[in-house]
Formats: sequence, C-alpha cells, structure tokens
Amino acid sequence: MAYKVLVVNGSPKANGCTATALDEVVRTLHEEGVETELLHIGKENIRGCLACGYCHTHDECVVKDKVNEAAKLFEEADGLLVGSPVYYASPNATLIAFLDRLFYSTGFSKQMKVGAAVVNCRRGGNTASFDMLNKYFTISGMPVVSSTYWNQTHGFTPEDVKKDLEGLQTMRNLGRNMAFLIKAIAAEKAKSGLPAEEHDSFTSFPDGK
Repeated sequence: MAYKVLVVNGSPKANGCTATALDEVVRTLHEEGVETELLHIGKENIRGCLACGYCHTHDECVVKDKVNEAAKLFEEADGLLVGSPVYYASPNATLIAFLDRLFYSTGFSKQMKVGAAVVNCRRGGNTASFDMLNKYFTISGMPVVSSTYWNQTHGFTPEDVKKDLEGLQTMRNLGRNMAFLIKAIAAEKAKSGLPAEEHDSFTSFPDGK
C-alpha cells in the first residue's frame, strides 16, 4: 500500500533553516516507505481569506493560487507536514494565510489524516509558533504527530541547524512516528472504518442567552 505526505515549506527561503529541518523528516519518511510531495509557498503572493463564501458553493477558493493546487494534493494525502520559520514568535504570515484558506475552502474530510508542524528559530518563539500551527490539525479531526521533544530546531543558518543534533534527532523521531501513525490508521480504517463523527450541533448564542 502506498502512503503519502504533503510537505509545505512556509519559509521564503527554499533551502534555509526550515528546509533543513523538513529534509530530516522527509528522509526518515522515505526510509519508512512513505512518499512525500513538497510545496514551497513561502515566496508566493498569497493573500488572506476574503470571507466571500465562494468556496461554499464551488468547493475551491475564489483566489486562484497555490491554495487550490495544494487542496487536491492534501485530499489525496495521508498526512500533512508543515514547516515555518519563527517571525515575532509566530509562523510566517504567508503560511498562515495559506493554511487559513486551505483548511476553510476545502470540503473534504480531514478526519484521521495525520498532521505535524515543524518550526525553526534562532533563539525564542518556537513553542508559540508550534502551538499556533497545531490548531489547524486539532480543529479538523487530524491526529497530531509528536516526537521526543517539541518539533523544533534552532539556528540562524542551515549550517547552524545541522549542528543542532538534538533538533535533528527530534526530526527523525517525528518522521518515524508519523510513518507509524499513518500505517496504523490505514490498517484500522481498512478493518473497521473511521470513527463516527457528529455535526448536528452548532452553538453560536445568536440570541445572547
């Protein structure tokens, strides 16, 4: 059985610190028999959501850019691996705009697709950025892949990241855990199907009570 992970590099630098961390995960996934497809969106001109509602009737975003391309790949994938540099204790704004629209505009079920976020910074802000990215997974029924430390590396240059031996170790353990979880979910899905989901209740308190 073929397994596949969509990898999204949110850094403007295609071969920078974030790519160095992601590469370590990708190599491990390949060793574990999981295919990957990479999208580098950090230098794309990606705007935020227009709140126009077009996606509700057309099942795609009204803005024709990398988001709609990624949607098709995401639907076919077993997992999503997202990487970002840390800017002011937050992920890259381009990546946030991309993920907002990717998750909101796609109507297909993301239940039990596994999700993992990887972040890199020089010194601080990693955990805040990591937490922010994980929220896309936890609102979508996607199991979040953990490692032996938070999924982060440190460095100002790719050469610095390569010296972060614990960070790279964390990336490799993340890759192994991601591959294991994908395979385990696929096996149980083939045996028993996916867990039941309820969607009938929508509480917004419009009457103020």
